Formats: sequence, C-alpha cells, structure tokens
Amino acid sequence: MVRWYLTSVYRDNLKAYLGGFRRALNEGGTDASKTWSILQILILIAQNTQVPLLISVVSETLPHLKKGAIRDFFTIVNEPQDNNFRYNKTEHLYTFGKGAIEFFGADEADKVRGPRRDFLFMNESNNIAWEAARGLDVRTRLFTFCDWNPVEEFWAHENWIGQPENAYIHSTYRDAVEVVTPEEIRTILQTGARDPNWANIYIEGRIGKIEGLVYPAFEQEDALPTGDSFYGLDYGFSTDYTALTKNVIVGEELHSQELIYETGLTNQDIANRMLDLGIRPKFDEIFADAAEPKSNEEIYRYGFNIKAATKGPGSVEHGHQLIRQYQQFWTKDSVNAIKGQRNFRYIEDKNGKLTQKTTHIFSHIMDSRRYAVVGKLAPPEPVEKESVVIYDAMKQFGLDKI
Repeated sequence: MVRWYLTSVYRDNLKAYLGGFRRALNEGGTDASKTWSILQILILIAQNTQVPLLISVVSETLPHLKKGAIRDFFTIVNEPQDNNFRYNKTEHLYTFGKGAIEFFGADEADKVRGPRRDFLFMNESNNIAWEAARGLDVRTRLFTFCDWNPVEEFWAHENWIGQPENAYIHSTYRDAVEVVTPEEIRTILQTGARDPNWANIYIEGRIGKIEGLVYPAFEQEDALPTGDSFYGLDYGFSTDYTALTKNVIVGEELHSQELIYETGLTNQDIANRMLDLGIRPKFDEIFADAAEPKSNEEIYRYGFNIKAATKGPGSVEHGHQLIRQYQQFWTKDSVNAIKGQRNFRYIEDKNGKLTQKTTHIFSHIMDSRRYAVVGKLAPPEPVEKESVVIYDAMKQFGLDKI
C-alpha cells in the first residue's frame, strides 16, 4: 500500500512531467518534500506502466542512497527491504510488474555509462559531477528529475536553469506542511536563528555562500586503510547528535569513518553500540569531550579506554589547525560526516567578518573527529579519577547498591 501525502511540490513536479517539459529542477530548503514527492511520482509511473519501463534513481554514492532515497522509497511503499520478493538487494532493483526502479551511485562508472533508461532522478544533484550528470541525462529517454539544497551554484545553474525545456521548482518546508511536524519546524527555525547562511540555504532555499569553510577539502573512499585506529566521541541526547568516528592516520593522510550519528542515546546505549561495533574494551583508544566528565566516567566504568581530549583557551581552533595539516578522507558510508564537512563553516559577525564560532548543526561529527585527532597527537591523562576508583571499590563489596 503506497503512502500518499501529497504536497504542492508533488503537484508541481507532476505538472512539469505532464506539461511537456524535459526536466524538473527542484531547488529548495530542508524538509520541503523534494525527494519524497519525486519518488511518489516515479512509483506511480512504475506501477501503472503497460510497457516495460526502467527508472534510475542516482546520487553521489550508493551509501548516500541507502540512508536517504532508498529508505524513503520503502517508507512510501510501506514495505520492508529485507525478504522482499520485489526487491533484488544485490542489484538494488525493485520491480512492479512491467515497471522497475533501480538505485545506484554516480561513482559507479559502468552504470553511469551503461544501458539507457526511461526516467532519471538525480538526488542531491549538486554532489554529482557534471560529466556524470550529463551522461546520465543523455541516456534518459523521457524525463529527468533533479533536486538539491542550494549550497552554492553548480552545473544546473550554468546549463539548465532558464532553458525553456526545463521546469524550475523552488520549495521550502512551508510547501510541505502536510508532512513536516511542528517539532521539525521548530528545530529548523531555531537552527536558522543561529546561522544566517544556513537559514538562507536550508530554510529559504536560496543560494548560499561557501566562504569560511573550516575544512575546505576532502576526498571519499570505499573503506578505511589498515593501520592503528582510534576513535572520537561527541555526546548528545535530545536535539544534539551523539557522534562517534573511527580514524586512521597514514603518513600525511587522515582517514575517518562515521560509526554513530544519532539522537536519544544514553551512555549505556553508547557503550552497547560500541561493543556491537567491535570496539575493544580496555584497549581501543577513545577520545571524548573534556567538558563531559560525568559521561566520560560512565563510559569508563563500562570498561572502555576513554580519555578526555585536551580542552582549554584556543584548543578548538588548535584542533582545526591540526586536522587541516592532513589530507582528509571520509568513507563513502559516512553520509552525515560528508554533509557536515561540506557545510561546517565559520560564522560571520554583523559586519560580515568571519569569527571563530562555527555552525552548530554540523559540529557534532566534526567535533568527534577533532577530539580523536587532538587526543591522539597530544595524549591526555586517562579518565580514571579518584571518584571512579572509589566507585569501583564500593561496587566490589556491593556498597554501590546502598
């Protein structure tokens, strides 16, 4: 049973397809239902076709799709991914009768240059290189959908927007009030109040500025290289994300992987998750926020080799400088980290001058990596304070229950 919550974005995209255009170009803010609405249209087309028809949904990498469009797709059709006879998990192909929808990354050269398709959806198109996007579009017979948040101008502005065969659709969360909760709207507005550039991009859906990126350059890779691994942990709970990264330094290269990026985790949850991830108690080094001594002690009591990263006047900017000394890599499945690094900026003051304050919403995963690097390069004292020793002694004799 397909879940239909129809927004004005859905109607505008359907009108573009039925109105004789060649492409629908969706530029807008966060939670505007762009991806959701386009997927609804493609599902409707695939369900009702009377002739064989192939639809390709493409983003920069397959891991990006798994955490975004593929997850949305199965929510819309209200079916599980696992043990689904319609879905080939190896090929990432879902079949409706004569219609089929495939998912793949733009980094898969054989598929980008492979067989033609009838419909194309390039999700977060600004992260797909122009040569790949042009090749995909040329091999599309009927119609191309694109969506993106306007972090900066890219090939769509240069080559497609303003052309008569293309429909331009602008949207914000206000165009998706049918599906956005009051809590989500409140979070969006609170975040925007702290960072005008973020508000311009992700609330109003207008082209932003990329000046002031804390870490301007990085590359993506399939997996971490072998080497001495160490971890960084940034605590969160309700609105702030708990972030855990795994890191490896090889020569002048810093390789990182996002392991946890989630709200609502207690310290017990974090400890359990780290065990599930194969982090070895009393061995693997974990560096965390020194401003969270209580949480650090609790994680230590669960048996982990956790240490407080050095913190003091100027330590944050010193950490940024340490990281900038390295050529930086993220694994392709580090979707939130990749987005974070692309948006993690110094905030301007009222005169347009950059300060040392940074965008809070993208800080958690970046702080996690920073704690790891600072801790590794300048090892602090272990989190084994007198209170922890006393607690362990009490626990040995059962006095912790009193």
